[in-house]
Amino acid sequence: MANNMKVGLFSGSFNPIHVGHLVVANYMLEFTSLDEVWFVVTPHSPLKRQEELLDDQLRLDMVRLALKEYEGLFASDIEFHLPRPSYTVETLAALDKEYPEKEFHLIIGGDNWVIFDRWYEHERILQKYGILIYPRKGEEVSIPHRYRDSVQVVKAPLVEISSTFIRESLKQGKNMRAFLPPGVYEFILERDLYRSSPLRTASRRG
Repeated sequence: MANNMKVGLFSGSFNPIHVGHLVVANYMLEFTSLDEVWFVVTPHSPLKRQEELLDDQLRLDMVRLALKEYEGLFASDIEFHLPRPSYTVETLAALDKEYPEKEFHLIIGGDNWVIFDRWYEHERILQKYGILIYPRKGEEVSIPHRYRDSVQVVKAPLVEISSTFIRESLKQGKNMRAFLPPGVYEFILERDLYRSSPLRTASRRG
């Protein structure tokens, strides 16, 4: 019997998606055993305070625009249809139910691994799913021996670009074309996002 397709889940608010996200996802697709990487656009993260975010659909549209030329990279709005706040363990359960033929793995940064014991039902995640960790500056990643069959550190390039930096720069009128995927910068300019008026305060955080 053929092995299940391996799908890496790369979750985030993507507010906005930038080239650093694409570098990590592309590296995971090409240098690990993953067959696909899904960008899971999150409406709310339980570990973060409510923040000012663009509308969920706008962020999803930017992700779809960024990925349209890439094979193996896809956008997912699964968490838009789940109770909020969205917990990763519940997202995984919903995906298992909808796609029983796929094997899901989490893609997280070293900063999230350091606080992984704060994630809701984190032991259940560790027991059932694989985790791929990419490096973040200043974070030393240590994997307990009991998890080394399911948790892997991937030496992806260290890209120090943040959505916060891009948002703040856009507010200042800076040209951020080189930091954003093709088409996304134009999308932002055409809709005057992040620039002339405060972002909408999200009751639906991402």
